[in-house]
Amino acid sequence: MKPIIMIAWLLIAINFGLISACHASDRKGLILTKEGITKIQASLGKTPLFDKTLQQLKTEVDAEIEQGIDTPIPRDFSGGYTHQRHKANFFLLQKAGVLFQILEDEKYANYVRDMFFQYEAMYKDLPLHPQTRSYARGKLFWQSLNDSNWLVYAAQAYDAIYDWLPAADRETLEDNLFKPFADHISIDSPQFFNRVHNHSTWGAAAVGMIGLVMQDEELIQRALYGLEEDGLAIGAKDDDGGFLKVEGQGAGFFANLNEPFSPDGYYTEGPYYQRYAMYPFLVFAQALNNARPDLDVLNYKNGVLLKAVDVLLNLSDADGDFFPINDGQKGMSYYNDAVVTAVNIAYFYGNKDPRLLSIAEKQGRVLLDDTGYAVAAGIRDGLAKKFTKGSENYSDGSDGDEGGLGLLRHGDEALTLLFKYTAQGLSHGHYDKLSFSLYGQGEEIMQDYGLARFVNIEQKGGGNYLPENKTWAKQTIAHNTLVQNRQSHFSGKYEIGSLHHSQLRFYDASNKAVQVISAEELNAYPGTKMQRTMAMIKDEAFEKAFVLDLFKADAQNNHQYDLPFYYFGQILKSNIDYQIPRTLKPLGDNNGYQHLYLEAEGIANSENTKFSWLDKGRFYTLTMATEQGDKVQLARIGANDPQFNLRKDPAIILSRKNAKQTLFASVIEPHGSYTPVSESAHNSNSNIAELLVLQDDDNYTAVSIKTVKGDMRYFVVANKNVNKAAKHQLKLNGQTYHWTGPFQYFYLN
Repeated sequence: MKPIIMIAWLLIAINFGLISACHASDRKGLILTKEGITKIQASLGKTPLFDKTLQQLKTEVDAEIEQGIDTPIPRDFSGGYTHQRHKANFFLLQKAGVLFQILEDEKYANYVRDMFFQYEAMYKDLPLHPQTRSYARGKLFWQSLNDSNWLVYAAQAYDAIYDWLPAADRETLEDNLFKPFADHISIDSPQFFNRVHNHSTWGAAAVGMIGLVMQDEELIQRALYGLEEDGLAIGAKDDDGGFLKVEGQGAGFFANLNEPFSPDGYYTEGPYYQRYAMYPFLVFAQALNNARPDLDVLNYKNGVLLKAVDVLLNLSDADGDFFPINDGQKGMSYYNDAVVTAVNIAYFYGNKDPRLLSIAEKQGRVLLDDTGYAVAAGIRDGLAKKFTKGSENYSDGSDGDEGGLGLLRHGDEALTLLFKYTAQGLSHGHYDKLSFSLYGQGEEIMQDYGLARFVNIEQKGGGNYLPENKTWAKQTIAHNTLVQNRQSHFSGKYEIGSLHHSQLRFYDASNKAVQVISAEELNAYPGTKMQRTMAMIKDEAFEKAFVLDLFKADAQNNHQYDLPFYYFGQILKSNIDYQIPRTLKPLGDNNGYQHLYLEAEGIANSENTKFSWLDKGRFYTLTMATEQGDKVQLARIGANDPQFNLRKDPAIILSRKNAKQTLFASVIEPHGSYTPVSESAHNSNSNIAELLVLQDDDNYTAVSIKTVKGDMRYFVVANKNVNKAAKHQLKLNGQTYHWTGPFQYFYLN
């Protein structure tokens, strides 16, 4: 650290010192402890990342203090001025409180106090928010969720100045602001508070944290265990269109810890909302750990909260962006403030895992508390180790028996396959059993669309979920999975989908050259069993790893099946003779098909259909084993979208009619590269000469892959006995093959 910066921090320590003995207290802070403050103050100027974060925070808050305090009468949806102002205020309250505790400069305490009293003056007469869209309206914000955000941060600010405030001021704020605020988001809004969902996690943390500061045991118990009475009839819907699961006694913080998290630490709503929920989960847990250590919250359910941080980080691509399954916005990453909090707390309370320090280095900032100081000190002392993301299989459901989410990775994330066989995922879930997405070094190869929403952009539906989230993004055809008779899984109905989950058949990533995951779905379509096996294979005959996809449907009757692949880039070559319509028309009338323009279609005329494209300097080829009469359609998202809410992304769809028991076999093959500067193309053609289905019945599925040089490979998978110790034999092309376990990849020559 430069000498001038060290001198500056020393001057701060001298000038602000300990303001007065009356500020000292035996109270243990929610987040910043007295011991932590002492250690931090003694280390100012000696811990670079902590000092940098503190200076950035000070600069930001000082600028806001100069601007003055604005607490406008609420009127706007997300993205509007009043919404954004109140949102900025709760962040500033917490930040100013932290600065007061560390620097002990009373201007920050005065700022917090003055803002609180402005809110106190308005809140007692404040009606419900004028926007009526939400199932649970707040007062400062259009939904109680955002009111809960406010109180979680405000509780930390109140805790920071609690001992500094005169008792009369505390009584006024608690009677006229904090207690009524907590009552509104809980007692007045049971449909919001008494459920299992990320919304109620925020509600529980808000009520519990302000209860801890006020030492109000009734509020604390309410937060931990929920309201005693049911608050709403089952069947009402929330803001996301999902049905509310309203609990009686047994809701609250512990229920939200227990039900959405699997024993592995996977959060059933998906990584986007796990990231959002981790902040209230962890800051409330940290506060409880300091104020109520007897509850041992951080060890609840075998330490599931700390496990969840590791899972969350692993559910990101090479750039740190979270995989956008279910309702997930693309671009959300581990650089988000909530994940900074998660990493710091997990490091401090989770045996000081040095891998987390490498994530914190990338994030470039820390919390200004005990946990953040520990992280900054660890980085300063050179303890960081790389956080290597690997192949993993995470269970879903409270007991880990409701499907799951599988990851296959090759190399340093050169290729990452995400395979979804989860439960519904509460109201944020999509209807896409056995779907997948594929990434290469942080770039999407085969995409999951994610949500249809422009978060906090007022021009797009007030920043809220758009109608197309239901009509497109949640529908099955919007995902890389099988669609029967152009109907979505579970008929696109939450009350059906929430009753079911897919089942893992097997997962094996022990051999990095051939990693395989297989799962089945029995309930998406009555009378139809779907089974998908996906393998990530690195074969010396191929330049790069590739993905083999075997999607098997076994139905009681004949049906039409559509299997879409959502790719990106410029089409290079296909062996289909496409017909181009003169006028763009939608593929269908509902279930998401109404949002797909048909751009071209043709009939498969050989046992293999090839489709190659170029994207971001890389070549890809999709090779599909096709049958006589199969239709290949090129489509593009964007039909029936008058407000232009959808991205205009392309897809290729393999459509097969009158099929009862059928197999869709395909290979997604990355190969070569293109450099615009030198205008040179390397290995731009596929290495696969032929992909054939050799056998597909109740017992076994077998395919062959022949390279352009004549190398032959067989991949076989058992459809019944998938025990690891089971011995199998199968005759293919006159030769009998033997293997042990559910699958085998044979190198013939």
